[in-house]
Order: sequence, then C-alpha cells, then structure tokens
Amino acid sequence: MKKLNYMPGKRGTVLCLMTVLIWTSQWAFAQQKLSLEDAIGIALTNNYDIKLVNNDIQIAKNNVNLGNAGMLPRVEGSFSDGGSRQNITRTQSNGNQQTLDGVRNTSMNYGASLGWTIFDGLQMFTNYEKLKELQKLGEVNAKATILTTVGNVISSYYTVLKEQQLVNARDSVLDISQLRLRIANNKLAIGRGSKLDVLAAKVDYNTDTSAYLQEINLLKTAKTALNQVMARDLNTDFIVDNEINIDGALDYSTLSTQMAQLNPDLQNAFINRKIAELNLKQIKGQRYPVVSINSGYEFQKSASPTGFNTQNRATGFTYGLTASLNIFNGFLQRQNERNARIGISSSELTFEKTKQEIGAQLLSAYQNYNTNLDLLKIEKSNVDIARQNLDITLEKYRLGSISPLELREAQKNSIDAITRYLEAQYQAKLTEINLKEISGTLNIQ
Repeated sequence: MKKLNYMPGKRGTVLCLMTVLIWTSQWAFAQQKLSLEDAIGIALTNNYDIKLVNNDIQIAKNNVNLGNAGMLPRVEGSFSDGGSRQNITRTQSNGNQQTLDGVRNTSMNYGASLGWTIFDGLQMFTNYEKLKELQKLGEVNAKATILTTVGNVISSYYTVLKEQQLVNARDSVLDISQLRLRIANNKLAIGRGSKLDVLAAKVDYNTDTSAYLQEINLLKTAKTALNQVMARDLNTDFIVDNEINIDGALDYSTLSTQMAQLNPDLQNAFINRKIAELNLKQIKGQRYPVVSINSGYEFQKSASPTGFNTQNRATGFTYGLTASLNIFNGFLQRQNERNARIGISSSELTFEKTKQEIGAQLLSAYQNYNTNLDLLKIEKSNVDIARQNLDITLEKYRLGSISPLELREAQKNSIDAITRYLEAQYQAKLTEINLKEISGTLNIQ
C-alpha cells in the first residue's frame, strides 16, 4: 500500500482516503505471514471434516477384534430372587377342605453360563476379514477427505495470493492516475491545461479508486474463505507469499500409473468389490452346521410350606454340546447367494465405471494443464510488452508529447495484461493441484 499525496480540489475525499490507506498500511505491516506449509498444517489439525473422518477410522479400528467377529466365548451371569404370599384353599380326595392364609413361597437362583461357537461354516473368519476391509475402507475415505481438504487449502491460498497481487497492481494503477491528476491540476494552474483534462483525470482516478477498494474487498473475502478451510478464527488476518511456483514437468503416463495405484476413489471401489466377495463367502457359510459348546454353574434354593418338599436346594455344573443345521428355509439360502453374486457383479461394474471416470478426469485435467502452461507463457510476454509500453507512454506524457487518452489506454492495457497473467498463473496452478489430487500424489505435508 502506498500513501497518496494531497490533490487540489479533492481535499475531503483525498484526506479521508489517505487516512484509510495509512491505517491499512500500518495494519498490513503488523500482519503475520502465512506460508502454504503452515496453512496445510493448520487445516490438518483443525479441519472439522478431517476430525470427523478420523473418528470414523477409530471406530472401524476398534471394531476389528475377535469378539466382534464371533470367535470368542460368551459368559453371562444371572441372579434372581423372588417369592409369593397366597391364601390357599385345598380340597382333599376324602372331601376334607383345608384353608391356609398368608402362605409364603420363596425362590432364589444364581449362576454363570458359558457359550462358545466353535464352528459356523467359517463365517467368523470371514467376518474378521470383512472387519479388516472395512477398516481399510475407512482409511481410504480418510485419505480422500484429507486430499480434498489439502486441495481446498492450496487453491484458497493461491486465491489469496492472486488477489493480493491484484491489489498491488491496482495500487500501482492508482499511483499513475494520481500523477496524471496532479499534472492536469498543475497545467491548469499555470494556464497550459484545460478544465476538461482535470475533470477527465478525476473521473479516471475515482474509477481506479473504486476498482482498488473492490479488489481489497475480494482479498478480504478470499482470506475469510481460507480461514474457514483451516477451521480457525475467521477474523484472523495474514499475508501470503508473492510467488506461485508451478510444476511444469508433470507427465501423463506417470500420473496415470500413480492414479491406478493411489487414487482414493479407485481404492474405495476395489475394497468394496472385495467386501462383496466376502459377503458371498459369509452367506455360503450358512450351508454348514453351527456347533457350540456350553457350560455353566447354577445354584437354586426354594421354600414352599405347602409342597411335598418344604425346602429345596441344588448346586452344580452344567455342560453340553449343541449342533444345528439349516436344512430348508424356503429357498432363502439360494436366493441370498444369487443376490450376493449380483452384488459382486455390481461392485465390479462400479470399479470399472469409477476407473473410466477418474481416467477421463485425469485426461481432461492434463489437457487443461498444458493449455494453461501455454497461455501462461503468452500472458507473461504480454505483461512485459504492456509494461514497457506504459513506461514509454508515461514518460511521453510527462513531456507533454501525447494526450491523456493515450496514457489511459496504455494504463488500461497494462492492468488488463497483469490481470490475465495472474489469472493464467492461478488456473495453471489449479490444474496442477487437480492432477496431483486425482493421481493421489498431492503433498499433504
């Protein structure tokens, strides 16, 4: 930011703008510089989507255990204590009738039981493998979320960088408009200029001021968006680097190979296909018998004054072996196996579809990448030409050999060239990020 000098005829407006720009300059000086690496690190620590997906990973990891797969025995304890109080009327075989009031019966039992399925057609082992695959699926989904978040951080970071450079470019344009207005006022003061030139210079100066302030607002909006991706205080202010480093040596064949191995969406489809195969294996296991062993310890105690035995007590162990076999369940077994095979076919089709879609995205992104690199070279050359043209035109204007309109045209050509160049840089960087995200090679450090 540059401090504007006093211009006759615009005392109120200029002084107000000077105050704003001086304050903004001091405020910018106190801003903390944010590197891209720091921005990524903050996002990896704070981003809510990453935190949520990490919780999902932890749940999937906790689920991978022998007990959840059904391989471990189940031990249960039980206890019950109760009774009753009754009024009883009994008639004996000889016709005598007996009435008993307030007869109290009590019973209590407790014990522990153990049940263990020792064979279920290998379904428990299939369950364990399935739980492992679900954990892998969660990790792949987490990687996809992280890559997407990092991609958003990088694109948001370079949006701030672009807007920051555009603010500087607009500031330079404003300096030239200020110079033109000062020269027009000086010429009018000494009788060599016209009021029309001063008014035209003021209009252009106000136009450039408006564009400058709008660009500052776009910069603030871009910073808010980056703070949001990093999940930190939205009012945190900062400045970023001034250079966009573009990797211009990306190779399509290498990217395609990396995509097949590292792309999270492809990995997701591959794991889902394997899970579908395990589902069929699990359903087939239901054709086999289920064998379980059971054991336990039990204590029973009861009292009944009106019974044959007024008190009863029993303790001891129980044990046994149970086996069950699904002989016929209404053809559901065959139906479930057919549906599982269809599920495998669907997962294979999904995998091939995903592979084609990701391949198309990679090819389109690579074509855009090459086009943007070519455009970048052209726009860089245009910036150099427009800058030289502006320098020459400005010097001629100082000497009074050209009209203000020619200076304005050169000024407009310069800012347009700079804007196109910065946009070409930005688009080239975005396509580079997109290629690396698709291939799964985007650096998250």
